[in-house]
Amino acid sequence: MTLVAPGRDRVGTRVKSRDRTPWLIHPLYLLPAFFLLLVFFVVPALTTIAISFTDWQLGASSIELIGLENYKELFTDEVYRKSLINTLKLDLFVVPVSFFLALALALAINGLNRFQGFWQTVYFLPVTTTLVAMAQVWSWILHPQFGMVAQLFKLFGLTPINWLNDQSVVLYTIGFISIWQLVGYYTVLFIAGLLNVPKDLYEAALIDGARSPWDKFCHVTWPMLGPTSLFIFIITIIKSSQIFDTVKVLTQGGPNNASEILLYTLYSEGFEFFRTGLASAIATLFLAIMLLLTMYQMRVFEKYVHYR
Repeated sequence: MTLVAPGRDRVGTRVKSRDRTPWLIHPLYLLPAFFLLLVFFVVPALTTIAISFTDWQLGASSIELIGLENYKELFTDEVYRKSLINTLKLDLFVVPVSFFLALALALAINGLNRFQGFWQTVYFLPVTTTLVAMAQVWSWILHPQFGMVAQLFKLFGLTPINWLNDQSVVLYTIGFISIWQLVGYYTVLFIAGLLNVPKDLYEAALIDGARSPWDKFCHVTWPMLGPTSLFIFIITIIKSSQIFDTVKVLTQGGPNNASEILLYTLYSEGFEFFRTGLASAIATLFLAIMLLLTMYQMRVFEKYVHYR
């Protein structure tokens, strides 16, 4: 028989010793992620901001500090102003359409009794494709003479539209391709959010008089989708502002800068004209806009989000 002295609990002692782990050890688990964030984001961002105040051109033997001259050029030159305006227009088109289309698709798929996985896969397929390759496919589909869309227009007696060469529609064509490519991703996120809505809330709403699907959506589904909606809204703005591949492959910013957007302007200045200082100023401006928009959304919409 084994005797245990009073007040000596081996299990309890083991637990207490584990609880006495020095508090400094826990932050060590964050060091790898912090190191990667520092090396691949913080340091490059600070370096880019510093370069934006210089006249550095790639390959130049000298570099001078010019203050805010690059930023003044961004806001006074017509091409750069148009690039910024086009980016904002694209966001205003892509963000609401992607958001509400994904929400509608998620509600429709979630309401199916069969083939939910099939439809999720169908809408998610464009997300898995290489956008450069798909942009080339879209150039064939939208060809003004031989493309599939042009043939459909002719079939109904309509005049085909040059989607990629008409200044009035080219930006919205780029936006439509972006919506096609990303809406499946947002749909899957919304479906995940819908699956996390407790069923007893719908039962309680039914007792309180919420009879129609619209009443259930307004009083239960939409409030409980708050965290998912906020995340998708922020991601949609960031993704729509990062459109580059489609513009590079299909339009190169044309016609007459009608599809020129910030990231393509950054690419042109940095890798075609080698004006690294100006390209860094564009990157800094883009980063500032994204940070301000994200902070504004988090501050304004956080009070409407229900996490429980």
